[in-house]
Amino acid sequence: MIQPSLLLRRAIQADAIVTGAVALLQTFGAGLLAPLLNLPQSLVLETGLFLIAYTALVGWLGTRRSMPKALVAIVIVGNAAWALGSIALMFSGSVTPSLLGYGFIAMHAISTGVFAELQYIGMRKSGGAVAA
Repeated sequence: MIQPSLLLRRAIQADAIVTGAVALLQTFGAGLLAPLLNLPQSLVLETGLFLIAYTALVGWLGTRRSMPKALVAIVIVGNAAWALGSIALMFSGSVTPSLLGYGFIAMHAISTGVFAELQYIGMRKSGGAVAA
């Protein structure tokens, strides 16, 4: 367990808020978003559902006085992987998003990359191990 720095705590909490909003938008608006983004509805819906679970985890983590260092590291690596995966999706040829779709995917990549970076810096600034 680590004593989270204020930066880490706020970055985790902001991640939960932003991701939660996107999760709800994708989950409940998949039918409207998919044609606008020119992305498969199943992709929009299923990533939205995944993000609901992720939001619950990160939201819970953001409320802890001390945080499991391994779980924080998993969140950081997961955010970095999501950012890289989003970029890879745009260039994979497996989907052909509209211009709005490219923007939506790029915003996913940028926001998760920023969260990963802030969380990494925040983790490095966090206090050492604390009793559970």
